[in-house]
Amino acid sequence: MNTKIAKSKSVVKQPKINVITLGCSKNIYDSEVLMGQLRGNNLNVVHESDKMGKDDIVVINTCGFIDNAKQESIDTILQFSELKEAGKIGKVVVTGCLSERYKPELESEITNVDAFFGTNDLKNILHELGANYKHELIGERLLTTPSHFAYFKIAEGCNRPCSFCAIPLMRGKHLSKPMEELVNEAKILARNGTKELILIAQDLTYYGLDLYGVRKLDELMRRLSDVPGIEWIRLQYAYPSGFPMEILDAMNERDNICKYLDMPLQHITDNMLKSMRRGTTKQKTIDLVNQIRDKVPNIAMRTTLICGYPGETEHDFEEMKEWVAETKFDRLGCFTYSHEEKTHAHTLVDDIPDEVKQQRVDDIMEIQQGISFDINQEKVGKTFKVLVDKKEGDFFVGRTEFDSPEVDNEVLIDAATGYAANGSFVNVKIDRAEDFDLYGTIV
Repeated sequence: MNTKIAKSKSVVKQPKINVITLGCSKNIYDSEVLMGQLRGNNLNVVHESDKMGKDDIVVINTCGFIDNAKQESIDTILQFSELKEAGKIGKVVVTGCLSERYKPELESEITNVDAFFGTNDLKNILHELGANYKHELIGERLLTTPSHFAYFKIAEGCNRPCSFCAIPLMRGKHLSKPMEELVNEAKILARNGTKELILIAQDLTYYGLDLYGVRKLDELMRRLSDVPGIEWIRLQYAYPSGFPMEILDAMNERDNICKYLDMPLQHITDNMLKSMRRGTTKQKTIDLVNQIRDKVPNIAMRTTLICGYPGETEHDFEEMKEWVAETKFDRLGCFTYSHEEKTHAHTLVDDIPDEVKQQRVDDIMEIQQGISFDINQEKVGKTFKVLVDKKEGDFFVGRTEFDSPEVDNEVLIDAATGYAANGSFVNVKIDRAEDFDLYGTIV
């Protein structure tokens, strides 16, 4: 009797493409678009996986904004290039802001990286990875955030002349995305379970000027507000100079537009604002904040400030401290000045010692801690609509409409007192409050 033994065909395992994202929410968005295109090309793509094989490809989406971010990007490139050298992964590809800004230097210093790309090189990156750009995938993304919220980039680049900022060097001039394209993207996200859109750009308030000749952020907000399934729309990164007050009308009209505005003001003294090329003054800034609060009385305003900018005197700093204490922003972040090459401020002397910069940041944040504590105490006993982001230990962790992910306050709900699914909205009565956290019970 003849026995035939069939030889099984060996299956060639497709290498994984592991995308590592560093930096801001705009980089998160770019990584998601890249991953959506790779998935659309039937490639095996993952985000920040710990498990890698010797044939796998690592794509590092870098940040080049300030010194700490640049160092983190360089360290990450070196880490994976060493793994490649040791034969533990197949290829290393670098993209994003750092390689846009320093590509020649990186190519000469880190020679075993397979390819460096800039911030607007999507088609070339795809080609390097064996994929084709698919126009029909516009609006399709592979979310790296929980599916119920998504960063939603409405424009690229910036036309502002701020002296300290390297973003225009890395991202180019402001370029608004067409409104129809954005509405279509929002519909796709909503169909896939996204409930919150966090609108991001280097300058949201400039939206539409380049495409339509007028600012159209308010119209875009209303169009997105009409998309079924979108329950929250949040604005991040508004610019104070030329602020379009009509966006506040849209905020008042629509229940699903959060009463929240992130407006980085950077400083308050006239000489600092002038040197920073911010296009505004102390009084105009104070008037604008008051006008916004008058028009939307319960708005939560977030800002960010820079300490230790060249020439910042003790008097400048004291004036900023007084203003922070008087203005009582709901949310506030503070950063030490970073002396960036090729910016206008780089022509100035970086004359504030690092320890003084850090002490000034600490002083501002101590004031803000007290403000945040007082504001939070006023919420005790009140009930808020909360979007649940995750379960962490003994708590469900969520946010009110007045809080953006990662940077703002959280609401902690004792899991022993009730259940809340990730991505669900629940009404929470606040039982107690700390500096930056609220504790409550589902009602």
